[in-house]
Amino acid sequence: MKYNILKEEIVFDHFFKIKKASIVHELFDSKSVQIERLCFERGDSVAIVIYEKDTDSLLFTNQFRYPTIKEKSGWILELTAGSIEADEDPADRVKKEVEEEIGYKIDGVTFINSFFVSPGGTSERIWLYYSTVESTEKLFEGGGMKYENEDIELIKIKTSDVITQLQNNQFRDAKTIIGLQWFLMNKINE
Repeated sequence: MKYNILKEEIVFDHFFKIKKASIVHELFDSKSVQIERLCFERGDSVAIVIYEKDTDSLLFTNQFRYPTIKEKSGWILELTAGSIEADEDPADRVKKEVEEEIGYKIDGVTFINSFFVSPGGTSERIWLYYSTVESTEKLFEGGGMKYENEDIELIKIKTSDVITQLQNNQFRDAKTIIGLQWFLMNKINE
């Protein structure tokens, strides 16, 4: 299957970018169609599932997310996550995010997968990782970067409670649900 980008332009450029493209692409019946599409260019991000072994807990962040206000209060539990800077290694970025957001020092990370957040409208990919820690490895304050006006709370949830909350639809963030399902399939019985 082939496609050709006829025209591509940035129609919004602030903290994020929105591109508009005119594209011709083949159809499954061998014909072709010309379409216009918008793409939200957010950049790629990292996220990490962190299991604290000595407390049998998973570590989350709790923070205000404006786009979630249509459901409840706007505060949402998520995996530790952040944006990747240009030419930055995702594994290095995720370690920095863990220090900044929840205050833990992690050395090794295991790559789980990468995936598009919403391929119908955004180019953003998440690079998802896993790591284990001990409670004694919390060496920094955490809470996010104050100059970015971040206000992040560390939340520890016992593994058994995470299972119940997941079954009761209490997690509302896709990367968190994906990470928790991976954890339950691959790490719960180790």
